[in-house]
Amino acid sequence: MRVVLSGGGTAGHINPALALAEVLSEHGHEVFFAGTPQGVEARLVREAGIPFSAFEAAGFNRNHPASIFKAVLKILKSTGAAKKWFADINPDVVVGFGGYVCIPVGRAAESMGIPVVVHEQNSVMGMANKYLGKRAAAVALTYEVAGEPIADKSKLVVTGNPVRRSVLSSTREESRRELGIPQGALMLLVFGGSLGARHINTAVCGLKERLLSVKNLHVMHVTGPRELETVQAALALTDEEAQRWEVMGYQDRMGQAMAACDMVVSRAGATSLAEISARRIPALLVPFPYATEDHQTTNARSYVARGAASMIADAKVESPEFERLLFEMVEHPEVRARMRDAAATFKTEDAAGKLAEVVEAAARGAKPLQ
Repeated sequence: MRVVLSGGGTAGHINPALALAEVLSEHGHEVFFAGTPQGVEARLVREAGIPFSAFEAAGFNRNHPASIFKAVLKILKSTGAAKKWFADINPDVVVGFGGYVCIPVGRAAESMGIPVVVHEQNSVMGMANKYLGKRAAAVALTYEVAGEPIADKSKLVVTGNPVRRSVLSSTREESRRELGIPQGALMLLVFGGSLGARHINTAVCGLKERLLSVKNLHVMHVTGPRELETVQAALALTDEEAQRWEVMGYQDRMGQAMAACDMVVSRAGATSLAEISARRIPALLVPFPYATEDHQTTNARSYVARGAASMIADAKVESPEFERLLFEMVEHPEVRARMRDAAATFKTEDAAGKLAEVVEAAARGAKPLQ
């Protein structure tokens, strides 16, 4: 079977696609990828060894009507190019993960009678997935609530958000050796996504003395590249303190960091939450307040409702409430144990396999198993 995966714009669309590609390849299927020439997918997909084809796509600015015409022209041109590509490779099914590039790729598939599967990572469905989902053979969801825009509920199936094997396979012991974290230490991982999070950084820096007073606590603080110098200056760590508080702008071994840590403070993006739940990591979540339709808050609520995490609004991070929630997790092993047990109920580690079953069923013309 030949499968075309498509997505672009952010790593949040690409990582689940690459996780699915790993399973499909194990099942003996041939995988191709369609993305934009300049997006992060162009690098990540090629690094994964998957054949990559580029198609131009862009959104539009409602305040500038001319941008709508340019966006439509790009979609029309890329739809035609995708049709020619499909005629060459003859795919059995196309899977869209979000991003504007999915629209011309999905439209081309529909026009040629190739079944389309959509996967939505967030709790609020993105524009491309809404558009394609109405005619798709199946719509796979991470959160059931995201399926509200789809009228035909029979095509909806909750699979969870796939996580790459590199995240799942890292062991705590090996990861700690590689990262230089003592095996018996208590480790807090702080990160705010690829660009960092100023309020989280400021709040954590303000708690330096209390955090370092916790016996054997090690902090790995991923600030985001833009915030690194500011955080380093605010912390002013001595050589002795730096033995227990590592500050970095970016962590390119996040799989190992996740495996090594005992708890996290993070945003509530789809990929971060999938990895947190797959690794069953206790978490204090600070949703990014400017995400489309505030979807990170909606994402986080499901984790809080299950007891897998605590949550605080970004605007309240520099408050006593943040300190209370953080140290409730840091100082109480029983709280972390409850969160780990709750995170296990999401069964995120099975998501890639479940989504592969949906894709294979769609290629056969079968309805997704509920």
